[in-house]
Amino acid sequence: MTHMLLLYCFMFLLPTESCRTLCQTNSYSIRPFGGNTVIKEYARKSETITDMLMQKCPEDLSCVLRNIRQSPRLPGNIAVIVQLLHNISMVLSTSVDEVKMQSYSIMANHILNSKSISNWTFIPERNSSCVLLHSVNSFARKLFINKYPIDISDVFIHTMGTTISQDNAGKNFTFSMRINDTGSEITGRVLIGRDELQKVPAPSRAISIAFPTLGAILEASLLESVTVNGLVLSVILPKELKRISLIFEKISKSEERRTQCVGWHSLESRWDQQACQIIQENSQQAVCKCKPSKLFTSFSILMAPHILESPILTHITYIGLGISICSLVLCLIIEVLVWGQVTKTEISYLRHLCIANIAATLLLADVWFVVASFLSGPMTHHNGCVAATFFVHFFYLSVFFWMLAKALLILYGILVVFHTLPKSVLVAALFSVGYGCPLLIAAVTVAATEPSKGYLRPEACWLNWDMTKALLAFAVPALAIVVVNLITVTLVIVKTQRAAIGSSMFQEVRAIVRISKNIAVLTPLLGLTWGFGIATVIDDSNLAFHIIFSLLNAFQGFFILVFGTILDPKIREALKSRVTAAKWSSRLSENLSTDFSRHPTKATS
Repeated sequence: MTHMLLLYCFMFLLPTESCRTLCQTNSYSIRPFGGNTVIKEYARKSETITDMLMQKCPEDLSCVLRNIRQSPRLPGNIAVIVQLLHNISMVLSTSVDEVKMQSYSIMANHILNSKSISNWTFIPERNSSCVLLHSVNSFARKLFINKYPIDISDVFIHTMGTTISQDNAGKNFTFSMRINDTGSEITGRVLIGRDELQKVPAPSRAISIAFPTLGAILEASLLESVTVNGLVLSVILPKELKRISLIFEKISKSEERRTQCVGWHSLESRWDQQACQIIQENSQQAVCKCKPSKLFTSFSILMAPHILESPILTHITYIGLGISICSLVLCLIIEVLVWGQVTKTEISYLRHLCIANIAATLLLADVWFVVASFLSGPMTHHNGCVAATFFVHFFYLSVFFWMLAKALLILYGILVVFHTLPKSVLVAALFSVGYGCPLLIAAVTVAATEPSKGYLRPEACWLNWDMTKALLAFAVPALAIVVVNLITVTLVIVKTQRAAIGSSMFQEVRAIVRISKNIAVLTPLLGLTWGFGIATVIDDSNLAFHIIFSLLNAFQGFFILVFGTILDPKIREALKSRVTAAKWSSRLSENLSTDFSRHPTKATS
């Protein structure tokens, strides 16, 4: 790198002493802008190549343009130009005119070229692209605009500026740029509404800069997995303006992935979904409402990763939920009708207590899921969405913890004698596990993430993943319970199989049937179908895995009705006896009614 800097000093015709100073300056690594420390350290470097540049051609910065344009776009050269642009933006304290801005844009345009994107990956300072974005925005902030608008257009950077006031009906900047030498142009627009302009106390500057390749450069240099799917638009506006609209044409016009409107967090060097809200979207473009501030001056759209959308999945989910809700209502009605007959022993009482609570919590979880789906969307009602997400989180966790309680009862029955603990203690323990643990997890999650607006996903009423990883508060307990319940089913199978060892062929066949029945009954009651979700994580693009997972879980209420209630011989016997009693009572009532009509005097006497 030192030899590269000496070469540049020679190209710029600067004194050798300045070159030594520049080499010393370069030994300082450019770090993310987590504060003012880095900026101040740069500012203190007085005798640098930038100082010589300002002395040699302070009017237009043009004395280096020819050499920069001719320099190959190698990682070392890119790093030097980034540092040069940064130093210029920091050293220059006076207003920037249109000529200087044009020279500055030419230098930035050279390293923003689409052919240089892959070379950004090999720059040792990973945050060089962040430094470039910060430098361009800082330099443009000093741009002086007279009564005439400014329009400085290069292939990979386009700057527009104008004055705004309360008299304007509205202002907009429209950009149309190529993302590479062969691709078609994509557009981006910045819209400032009349209502917002009324907040401006005096005529002020409004500047916007468009970058067609900077999103890919940020992705390459920071090694991020996100994909920017439009222009990066920077805005420099009066502090009174709190809301602007941005329209992004999509680079990849895919309908399979959702779009996220984001702002670049200048302190944390990352895309942040909290800065923007998506208002409207189709396959061609996305409309965003964004909040410009000192932290957020650059905005774009991301192609949301790992989201597979299909009409088949939507239909399966809602049809399955409808059937599931009806099945769970029927299951609870049956439990109420036969409760006194099937809960005469302590074991059966605890078993049916678990089944009834699993059905009740799953029913409430499904209902709140439907409510949350109606509240989701671009125009999300935030408070309602928070409430819906909390109840969906709480009730689905309750389903899993009641399934865990049932599994623990099974293990207790296998390993320990039930009567060692009083019934009241076991019931209290079951309710503590079934409702206490989920309530604690759900309450801590919302309390820890909602104050920073990291509880919800931007596009749906569900736990956030990208920002706070709040989804782990559901995924970790659920998967841990599935593992425990799988161990329980394995122990039940082993115990059933041992009983058949050494028996006749007929008894072994009966044991296999009994094992199959146990698996069929316990799988929905213990939530083992949720374990199939691991396959959708491993291969998230496989539609077949998503369809199987949706079928198994959307119809879980139906499976609980069939395998947990209808196939239970004691419940069928209780229902049969209740139906028989109802028929007998009906016949008796009919006979009495007939006798009364035939012999009214006798019936009265």
